[in-house]
Amino acid sequence: MESNIHYAIGLMSGTSMDGTDAVCVRFVNHNFDKVIAHQFLSFDEKLRYQLLSLQNVGNDEINRTRQLAQTLTYHYAEVVHNLLQLDDMKNIPIEAIACHGQTIRHAPQLGYSVQLADWALLAEITQLPVVGDFRATDIAAGGQGAPLVPIFHHQLFFNHEQTRAVVNIGGIANLTVLHKDGTITGFDTGPGNMLIDEYCRLHFACDYDDNGKIAQQGEVLEDLLKLWLQEDYFALSPPKSTGRDLFSFAWAKHVLRGDENPYNVLRTITELTAISIADAVKKYADDSEEVLLCGGGTYNSFLCNRIAALLPNQKICDTTQYGLPVMYVESSAFAWFAYCRVHKIALNLSNITGSKGKRVLGAMWDCIST
Repeated sequence: MESNIHYAIGLMSGTSMDGTDAVCVRFVNHNFDKVIAHQFLSFDEKLRYQLLSLQNVGNDEINRTRQLAQTLTYHYAEVVHNLLQLDDMKNIPIEAIACHGQTIRHAPQLGYSVQLADWALLAEITQLPVVGDFRATDIAAGGQGAPLVPIFHHQLFFNHEQTRAVVNIGGIANLTVLHKDGTITGFDTGPGNMLIDEYCRLHFACDYDDNGKIAQQGEVLEDLLKLWLQEDYFALSPPKSTGRDLFSFAWAKHVLRGDENPYNVLRTITELTAISIADAVKKYADDSEEVLLCGGGTYNSFLCNRIAALLPNQKICDTTQYGLPVMYVESSAFAWFAYCRVHKIALNLSNITGSKGKRVLGAMWDCIST
């Protein structure tokens, strides 16, 4: 008889490009139960620079992409190794590793989205089955390919007595609306940490704005904010998704004069992030009583306070209060997607990505040695 307890590892390196979160998740009776263990491994500066350089069209892209996929995969294998060495992981039977890969191009309107990884190599190194390329099936079925995580949010946070919103603030921010009737809406709202982090690296010699301490020293440049908010993406109706292809620093820079006070620019970027998130909640989750925050942006207390100020009718909290730490959510989601792939469980993302009905997401790379 098949056991009702299963384990999968989820890896996630998002658009912030700071490193990889790895979790081991236990599933009981096909449902998420708990995270057994977690590890994080930072990207070294060279790897991060190489990943960022592939965001732009350049020379020798095919060779650079495949070489970098291997380098990145060794990074993924290292964080898996570190996870498996933890005491809590002894004698845990892992069914699969979920590896989303690093998104370097996202163009669902052209029928593709490119995630960097060498999934066969990861299976070979770890000697474990690997599930990856999660977006391809959804895009082939007419969907955006992203965001995928809202359907996992439903499993964890749905409440039939009230509508809830979940906001993941990664490099890109995305909103999930869990309607009390059981329907799900989900889409990317726009920039999350991405522009804030990039501006900090360029002007303040740091990787991020710790609790918004730098931004708080500036003032909002209203004319600049107005120009940024005129971006067509914000007015599009879902399903919609975005990434560095649009919201790179080049996008923000093209309306800068160059003589602005850096503190004021960072403050304005932070306000842009807060407003674009809050406007999406107001438009699509106005009846929600709670907004649950997750992702790295939750560590920016100033940003979270600005979101709360813009949403006075909702209770703002984070997913930790519901049993899942904010940095575990996305990697746990992909562990669940791997579990669903192994057990051939089809998921319906039609209300989220616009795809045509239920599909089994992801491809599998087995490593069977004799």
